[in-house]
Amino acid sequence: MQQNRLARETSPYLLQHAHNPVDWWPWGEEALTRARRENKLILLSIGYSACHWCHVMAHESFEDAATAEVMNRHYINIKVDREERPDLDKIYQTAHHLLNQRAGGWPLTAILTPDDLNPFFIGTYFPKTPRHGMPAFTEILQSVVRFYHEHEDDIRQQNHSLISSLQQSIHSDSVEPEQLSPPPLDQARRELANSFDHTHAGFGAAPKFPHPTSLERLLRHWAATCTQQQADAQALKMARFTLHAMASGGIYDQLGGGFYRYSVDERWMIPHFEKMLYDNGPLLALYADAWAATDDADFKRICEETAAWVMREMQSPEGAYYATLDADSEGEEGKFYVWKPAEVKQLLTATEYNIAAAHYGLQQTPNFEGQWHLHVYQGLPEIADKLGLAVDEAAQQLTSARNKLLHARETRPRPGRDEKILTSWNGLMIKGMAVAGRRLNDPSLIQSAQTALDFIRDKLFQDGRLLASYKDGQARLMAYLDDYVFLIDAVMECLQSQWRTQDLHFAIQLADVVLEQFEDPQHGGFYFTANDHEQLYHRPKPFSDESMPAGNGIAAYALQRLGHLLGEHRYIEAAERALRAAWPAMQQIPYAHCAMLLALEEYLYPTETFVIRGQGGSLLEWQGHCQTRYRPRMQCYAIPADEDALPGLLAERKAEAQTVAYHCSGTSCKPVIRRLEALNLSDTPAMTG
Repeated sequence: MQQNRLARETSPYLLQHAHNPVDWWPWGEEALTRARRENKLILLSIGYSACHWCHVMAHESFEDAATAEVMNRHYINIKVDREERPDLDKIYQTAHHLLNQRAGGWPLTAILTPDDLNPFFIGTYFPKTPRHGMPAFTEILQSVVRFYHEHEDDIRQQNHSLISSLQQSIHSDSVEPEQLSPPPLDQARRELANSFDHTHAGFGAAPKFPHPTSLERLLRHWAATCTQQQADAQALKMARFTLHAMASGGIYDQLGGGFYRYSVDERWMIPHFEKMLYDNGPLLALYADAWAATDDADFKRICEETAAWVMREMQSPEGAYYATLDADSEGEEGKFYVWKPAEVKQLLTATEYNIAAAHYGLQQTPNFEGQWHLHVYQGLPEIADKLGLAVDEAAQQLTSARNKLLHARETRPRPGRDEKILTSWNGLMIKGMAVAGRRLNDPSLIQSAQTALDFIRDKLFQDGRLLASYKDGQARLMAYLDDYVFLIDAVMECLQSQWRTQDLHFAIQLADVVLEQFEDPQHGGFYFTANDHEQLYHRPKPFSDESMPAGNGIAAYALQRLGHLLGEHRYIEAAERALRAAWPAMQQIPYAHCAMLLALEEYLYPTETFVIRGQGGSLLEWQGHCQTRYRPRMQCYAIPADEDALPGLLAERKAEAQTVAYHCSGTSCKPVIRRLEALNLSDTPAMTG
């Protein structure tokens, strides 16, 4: 079978297109030089392996010889895996928004001028034949070429305006430190309430996305008001309602655990079925925090099931976490996950079926293309009452039914798994596992996180710098801001779960690279790419959250925490400069900058840092005392007494004959604490469920 240049790549997404009749190039100087030399437009196609509509466009157009002939005749065609090259994706998604005044998505299809790589035409999915009010893809391609040759001067003017807009989006006049103040925190709370769906939970209308940073904002807002004796019950209610709605909805895999990408409907019932590591890491941490805040057993169950799925299906034998599970199997979206009642009835006992069918809505009308996608339709207490069973017995029967269905599902042809190891996404999952392991007191989760962290350090940290992607024994691509700061944040959570001094030294190395290579020394904040990265059409500086939290927000948050732990003012001051750079954006649309607000909150109300020195059971007892309940503005590190040669301020946190604790609020420290009963946490947000 004929191959194109993508056959030499390691990305599963690019390899999916290696046998297309399209003369695909990977992004690189060879392709760009040829476009300039031949004065050919560049057709840039960006997608990822688990993307359903990417598959549709591939099958319709990129596998079609007639379409490929038009593409090859008029264009240099470049295919990009957005998971490997988020720098390119950020640039051209932003361009899509500016040119079309609406959000983009995947597949992203951009036509670039060959000399300056400006996108003068950009869209997402285009059909092979005219439909959905859109012309055929080949008609668009031919029209764009004609327009380019007839209106090149107009296109150059548009390109100039576009690059000016992009530059304006990253530079603003920074503010003085005293101007940073709490109003954006309260305004974000009001904006989230205004967009809240009080009927079905979540924010806005369909499609519904999880938005973990928004839900974390509500939880933290409630926690802050608890300390003021004016608990914002409504903020907690919005967060809990949404977490329950997602957990009982079809966006959650009711049998196998883990969350799908998003819900296509407002009721959380039918998802796009791909499972992304970057969704599940933050959601795992969020549900663990919600369990700590509320004692809600459902939240604990979701943590246990999601973590079990991650370790079972997404953790590689080498220890790191894979990127995605595809939406499709056997050429159909969702086929792996959906059921027919007759199939379920054949697998279960009569009692198991009666409970499972009522619980998961199998007695209702089909909800997905003539079949049933499981979601919680009726609660167990009501079902048990109708069947004359004890709730505990009904729960046991449901557990048995779930196990049988999961076992049967495992025999089906599985969705494809993208086995790339992405540093940034691993950072998000390492944090999720560490937080869940600490909250649930489950050492296996903490071990999973540490194993993944060790893999990243051993395989993707070379010559003092991170690499972004690993596949088939090859680590490649210079790491981006998200890779560094998500990993620093993850290390800080791992250290709170189980101290390893080598992890702290790793975090310091990463933080120093962030300051040296990513910070904008003139305007503050951090660029998405390093100073020595490939020079691209635009160098983004992301402040707003997207499908993942903004790198600048996590940078400021993690650097502040690391700075307070070590007494390292360079980190704290860099975080402050980022906050000042982002201040105009935070003021304008606070709820779109929840990661930045996380850092702003801990700048205005500095982190409570507890360092405990001791040994054995006493050390764990003191640590457990610190880590009860949900105290989001607190970090607690239990460092064994025999750990020495600690860096920075920690060198002064000496071990004594008995367990002791050191407590600092921001840069203000208190006398050493030598009795457990004196370890007073009243200054931190003590939560009640």
